[in-house]
Amino acid sequence: MRLLVTRPEPDNERTAATLRAAGHDVVLAPLLHIEMVSDADLGAAPFAGVLITSANSARALASHPRRTECLGLPVLVVGRSSAEAARSAGFTDVTSADGDAADLARLAAARFAGAASPLLYLAGEDRSGELDLPGLSLRVVVAYRAAKAKAFPRPVLEALQRGALEGVLHFSRRSVESYLDCSRGFFNAALRPVHYCLSARAAEPLRATGAARIHVAERPDEASLLTLVTPKP
Repeated sequence: MRLLVTRPEPDNERTAATLRAAGHDVVLAPLLHIEMVSDADLGAAPFAGVLITSANSARALASHPRRTECLGLPVLVVGRSSAEAARSAGFTDVTSADGDAADLARLAAARFAGAASPLLYLAGEDRSGELDLPGLSLRVVVAYRAAKAKAFPRPVLEALQRGALEGVLHFSRRSVESYLDCSRGFFNAALRPVHYCLSARAAEPLRATGAARIHVAERPDEASLLTLVTPKP
């Protein structure tokens, strides 16, 4: 298949490499540009642990002035990609919820029950919701921002308009919104490919706009999404 990957850099290259190895033709159009907030105010220590829902949060911490004091803390992450990024940033005690934000909240509630110190939640500026952690104190710090692209790269625009793309991979609701914003004026052509979405929430704007062919990953992680495109034998 000829596929469009809308994921931001640098993760889009890894996704593309996996798809190409499976025999697909892949083009890239990062529809979100990640801006790190490397000097974010973390607040007063101590913290019981760190919560991360995106690999971008871990990358932002890598250049933060207070990085060293955080690395000794236990860190809970939402999935495999964020776990890899956390380890690359220098964390050694990393536990993955292998799911979504709700799974991470349940894991944190069990792991830190009764903690006297707050949890440090390194978050994105635009979030679908907050972590629900009754009984625990949470310090929410914006570690990165995701700016929407203003337009498709011209080769991608032309490929969509002439129907040369068979499928599109979407990794977040915000990137789907950016895809639709960039498609104004040729919605029918942009909705024609098969849309592979990381989650039901990510797929909602496509359904509302009238996309007919939408597939949602069984679990909100890259491996499950790629299985939709290249099923395991």
